[in-house]
Amino acid sequence: MILEYFKNLETALTAKIQAKPDQPNARRKFALETARLGKRLFSENERTAWCGVAAPFDLLNAMGINSCFVEFVGAMLASTGAVGSMLDRAERAGYHTDCCAYHRSVIGAALQGLMPNPDFLIATTSPCSGGLAVIENLARHFQKDLFVLNMPLDGSERGIRYLADQIKDMMDFVSGHIGESIDQDRIRKSIEATNKARDIMVDVYDLGRQVPSPLNSKDLKDFGILMALFLGTDAAVDIAQSYKDELIQRIRSEAHKAKQERIRLLWIQNRIQFQNPLVNMLDDECHATIVVDELNDINWDPIDPGDPYMGIAKRMLAIPLHGPIRKRIEHLQKLASDYQVDGAINPCHWGCRQGTGARGLMQRGLKEIDVPVLNLEVDCIDPRNFAIGQLKTRMEAFFEMIENHR
Repeated sequence: MILEYFKNLETALTAKIQAKPDQPNARRKFALETARLGKRLFSENERTAWCGVAAPFDLLNAMGINSCFVEFVGAMLASTGAVGSMLDRAERAGYHTDCCAYHRSVIGAALQGLMPNPDFLIATTSPCSGGLAVIENLARHFQKDLFVLNMPLDGSERGIRYLADQIKDMMDFVSGHIGESIDQDRIRKSIEATNKARDIMVDVYDLGRQVPSPLNSKDLKDFGILMALFLGTDAAVDIAQSYKDELIQRIRSEAHKAKQERIRLLWIQNRIQFQNPLVNMLDDECHATIVVDELNDINWDPIDPGDPYMGIAKRMLAIPLHGPIRKRIEHLQKLASDYQVDGAINPCHWGCRQGTGARGLMQRGLKEIDVPVLNLEVDCIDPRNFAIGQLKTRMEAFFEMIENHR
């Protein structure tokens, strides 16, 4: 079922891109590579690994491993409307509804026999202990070996070296499981591609800061977190370049100046993955635009291809969701200032310590720079308790408050 979905999506997107070959087609190219990855992950004849969010996917790509963080599957199931039966299956097996629905849906899919059997699994201890737990459960379910990258809270040189040594051990683990030695030339080329994509993504984010923004609320949905899966490949470079070309094209034509952008928004953490009218309401009724998502940012330096493990360790420890909450708050404050936002929306995903557990601290931190926050009580994966009328009322009141504050 899931494999057919990705195959059909690939076919449809390819046809749409071919119909307009002279256009950048940025969002479609991004979606196409996502579909191709999904097809490889759910094919039985490919090397696959289920991973944690912060895993070094460029190194795995260099080793010919198709991999993704398990939350990707939960998001995909929600977007297709198929997540309900998976959540029910996990709950019947004893996984409480207080657990993150990203993880419950993946467990439910595995229990229904819909998750492909991986060659191995790689977990990361950050940014989410729930993510580590679900991969441990999947490793037991599939009876496959698991490698855990322990990400220290200490970002000192010692902490970086500690993680870099683990990454090297991970590569030996991967090499042993696929029966191939580590090709240093492929690693070097992969890191060079990562750096190239990184530099273009910096340009994309810079272009999005303009007032009014050339971005609409959907352009970069889930962009930063999913692009990590393509790092180290030519596809990542092509996707990033397509976005840059499209934004430059919009700016030169001044097409973006025709839209009514009364309110500029920062979206905190994850988007709501199932079909819902909220974003259309922002654009059409409230004239509010999501100009930046929290995870759409580059907060790591280019990686030295001659010493990739240290550079990747630094990148892993630099993510805003890792470490003290003050680090994350300062990152949100920087984004709010750089993009000149009028407010922020935080979908307080049920069962998420980052999204819900830190809501008060993040709200207080943004208040320090006079940016109000709307905390929405939602589950980003499970649509069963999605109260659109209540959410719409709260959003309207929030935007009215912003307008009056001016």
